[in-house]
Amino acid sequence: MIRGPIIAIDGPAGAGKSTVARHLAQHFGLLNLETGAMYRAFALKAIMSDQDFDDACALERLARDTEIGLEPDRSNNRVYLDGADVTERIRDSDVTQAASRVSVHPGIRAWMVALQRELGRHGGVVMEGRDIGTVVFPDADVKVFLDASPEARSQRRYEQNSANGRLVAAAAPEPSLVFRELRERDERDRNRADSPLRPAPDAILIDSTNLTLEHVLTRIEDLVRPLFPRRGPAEKVG
Repeated sequence: MIRGPIIAIDGPAGAGKSTVARHLAQHFGLLNLETGAMYRAFALKAIMSDQDFDDACALERLARDTEIGLEPDRSNNRVYLDGADVTERIRDSDVTQAASRVSVHPGIRAWMVALQRELGRHGGVVMEGRDIGTVVFPDADVKVFLDASPEARSQRRYEQNSANGRLVAAAAPEPSLVFRELRERDERDRNRADSPLRPAPDAILIDSTNLTLEHVLTRIEDLVRPLFPRRGPAEKVG
C-alpha cells in the first residue's frame, strides 16, 4: 500500500507545535495527530491511580490496563482514556507536569511509539511531539524542529493558559511559575536516557523567537507544498 505523506513537527514545550500542526492539517487536508495528548492521557491515568511517577515497573503494569484513543479531525483531537473523554482535563497544569515525568521511562515510550506508529501508518497525517522525526517516523516526508527561547515559550504558554482559563497560579501576575516549570520540563526532555529531545539530522530547524506566527506558518507551508504538486491556490483550505 502506498502511504500518504507524513509531516513530523517536533520541538520543546511552548514552541507552537500544536498551532502549526492544526494549521497544516486544515491547509493541506491532512489528519492532525497530537501525540503529546497520548502521554497526557496516560499521565492522567497515573494521577487517578495515585501512581508514583518515578516507578517505571508500576507504570508499565498500569499501561497494560490502559486504553488511549484519539478521534482526529482537521483541527483538534478528542482524547479518550479507557473510553472516557478527557480532552479538556489533560490540558490542566498537573497533567502537563506529570506527562513530562512519566514519559522519561523507556517502557512507556516504547508502548507509546507502537501506538503512534499504528495511528499514522497510512500517512496523510501531521504528527507533532518530541521524537516523531527521530523515533516514531524517521522516514517522515518533512521534518521540522520548531524551537524558541525559554522566555518566549513560557510567555506564550502563560498567555495560552490564561486565555483558556487555566492560569497556572491565579495570584501570580507574572509568568514566573510557568517559566520555571517549562525549564524543568526542558531539562527532563533533553536529558532523558531514551529518545531525548533533539532535532533529527535532516530536520529543518526553525527558531520562532523573533518570528510572527504568519511567518512561521508560511515557511513550513513552503516545505510541505511540494508533496502536493497538483494543489492550486483555489484549493487552499486554511
